[in-house]
Amino acid sequence: MPAAGSPLAVTSVRPEAEPGRARAAPAGGSEFAPLLRQIKDAGLLRPRTGYYALMIGGNLLALAAVWAAVALIGGGGSWWVLALAAPAAVLSARTAFIGHDAGHRQIAAGARANRVLGLLHGNLLLGMGAGWWTDKHNRHHAHPNHVGKDPDVEVGALVWTRAQATRRRGFAAFLTRYQAWLFFPMLLLEGLALKVASFQDLRRLSGRDRAVEGGLLVAHVAGYTALLLGVLPPGQAIAFAAVHHALFGLHLGCSFAPNHKGMAMPEEGARWGHLRRQVLTSRNVRGNPLTDFFLGGLNYQIEHHLVPSLPRPHLRLVQPLVRAHCRRLGVPYTETGLAASYAQALRHMNAVGAPLR
Repeated sequence: MPAAGSPLAVTSVRPEAEPGRARAAPAGGSEFAPLLRQIKDAGLLRPRTGYYALMIGGNLLALAAVWAAVALIGGGGSWWVLALAAPAAVLSARTAFIGHDAGHRQIAAGARANRVLGLLHGNLLLGMGAGWWTDKHNRHHAHPNHVGKDPDVEVGALVWTRAQATRRRGFAAFLTRYQAWLFFPMLLLEGLALKVASFQDLRRLSGRDRAVEGGLLVAHVAGYTALLLGVLPPGQAIAFAAVHHALFGLHLGCSFAPNHKGMAMPEEGARWGHLRRQVLTSRNVRGNPLTDFFLGGLNYQIEHHLVPSLPRPHLRLVQPLVRAHCRRLGVPYTETGLAASYAQALRHMNAVGAPLR
């Protein structure tokens, strides 16, 4: 465990304070400018088209192989076909990570190419609307962990502040009371929830965007249904879809959960500059190539939030620059192991629900 005051030290929350709340520190945008200049001078903002071409091609081939295996095993009537829902879920998460990178314009130099890649990986392959996700995710990046501005800390099935918790009634209050215990089980519904939210968001779109996004979402549902019913009996098809979506939601939720939950939440009127706003509200997950693979590079959350257009393979290269810059400024740089990150997030959710217990 890093020593107190170390740039790797874990940020903690005092029990007497509302979980996650922190007062703003004076900061200016100039704190970030020298770091951005370093990153640019190192050539790390250049697109990595070849890297992404190999990643996308490999992912599509792996998806094709899994679905071919589903057809082969399912055609024989074996319920062992359900075991293939696990690799299908992992590859679906990989597809979502590619869509995430396209939404941040990390893959190609032009906005149009990134948009097409986002639509293909989000709407067509996953049934998750690129327009819905990009709008929501950009608002999150602009104001991470800021209640009233970040959609990821809005009141939903879960709540993130005690003020939100005390307004809950009935079944919602029950969920809040035990939300730390229910968090991972509820992620099993996330895969389906993403599809529902994407269709609902079509009302926000108009004209050509609605037609394109809606058409691709319908094509996904029709294609996925036809594929399963074409190779599996109805009962097995329903069971496979349920397990696939449950594991996909769990995987995706576990990839996003360590990033901000339990970290600082700016008070209303806080005047943090870009660097402090992103660093103080984000948590990195210390890991290895396997962690990088399963979390899609989101374990470098601080670096990603500071420069969202930074290509995924450059995140680990930028990390030493960011860590050293934060050390010079005296800004806490939070990095933990994966298990510790989940523990911190769950402690925060448990503390938020404490007034209802």
